[in-house]
Amino acid sequence: MGTGKTSISKRLSSQLRMRYVDTDSVIEKDSQRCISDIFEQDGETVFRQLESEAVNKVSKLDNHVISTGGGVVLREANVAKLKENGIVFCLIATPEEIYRRVGHQTHRPLLQTPDPLETIRSMLTERAPFYAQADHTVETTERSFEEIIADIKRIYLNTVRTQKKKHTPQQNGKNFTR
Repeated sequence: MGTGKTSISKRLSSQLRMRYVDTDSVIEKDSQRCISDIFEQDGETVFRQLESEAVNKVSKLDNHVISTGGGVVLREANVAKLKENGIVFCLIATPEEIYRRVGHQTHRPLLQTPDPLETIRSMLTERAPFYAQADHTVETTERSFEEIIADIKRIYLNTVRTQKKKHTPQQNGKNFTR
């Protein structure tokens, strides 16, 4: 949350001439409800199940940049699914930067607490081992979209070149996952 996943993913997909898909959008379309309503009416457990269903759906796509919610990593099966056909990138930022970017937003159910900055710190600490499962981690604090995208493209292109040298045909349609 607040690391730039959506903005960066959209720009990256355009530059790489890939399609873009966001798991939150898939959840909202399939359930015909917004994320905050799902959290409010059904709770986080139901949301995480819908999120896993969305991951199962989008992880099968080729030539896509996939943007996921930050909690997608809380289920190991989600990460495994995304890695089957893609390269998983974790975008990170400091808690203070995340708070600066999203602390004022009211549509983020997990931040509707008395101390959103402390909630962000706690979430990052709790999720750190899960985020460490990503293939690559990219820092976004105090960096421009252009710098971040250049890093991701460089890593992606190096990975694709390496895989082509290994002649692994099943990996030619790599996805990006955030």
